Amino acid sequence: MGFIDLLKKAFMEGYATSSITIATVLMCICCTMAIAIYIYIIYKIVNRNSFYNKGFNISLVIIAVITAAIILTIQSNIVVSLGMVGALSIVRFRTAIKDPMDLAFLFWSISAGIICGAGFAGIAVVASLFITLLIILFSASFKSAGTLVLVVNADSHEREDEIMKIVKNTCQYSRTRARNVSKSGMNIAVEVKTSKPSELIDRLIKLDYVTDASLVESDSDIM
Repeated sequence: MGFIDLLKKAFMEGYATSSITIATVLMCICCTMAIAIYIYIIYKIVNRNSFYNKGFNISLVIIAVITAAIILTIQSNIVVSLGMVGALSIVRFRTAIKDPMDLAFLFWSISAGIICGAGFAGIAVVASLFITLLIILFSASFKSAGTLVLVVNADSHEREDEIMKIVKNTCQYSRTRARNVSKSGMNIAVEVKTSKPSELIDRLIKLDYVTDASLVESDSDIM
């Protein structure tokens, strides 16, 4: 069987029932790597964290390849499969996943490895395209939220009501997250959603008792 025939079989019929040869192993690993690299690119594009974790992204590619190799080995021999299940049952992962999207990408990577290792690379490709479409659609809704954190420093805590009045008139949503008061002044942090960030800052900085005001991006999402 030539390379082209093997490629067609991998995507149309699956290679799970064929004998495990070097060509089959290479085809499985290559298909898995192609999909894993695609996952790597998508994660890098849509990642919404404050700090992009390149190490985690690289691990997605490695995990997919390792999973495919395990599944390919398990399907070749029932005795090996039972031993592999017993060996993997003692593995425990302690790394905490902070962002639910990271967990989704991790499961996507593992699933792609399982599907490719089972001999159905075509299903992995189609599923990956649909997953990408879902991520793009929901990522667009997240970006439309425009969640920001407003930090204002004032020389008197008695002017907080006036500051918050301007905030509420300029923003569609506002919620005080932190308030620090001292004898020399006041510092407040307010989570806001606004389509006029420049106007908000300009109105606040024109106040005589406001020493400075700034807006920073927030990782939280407002529905």
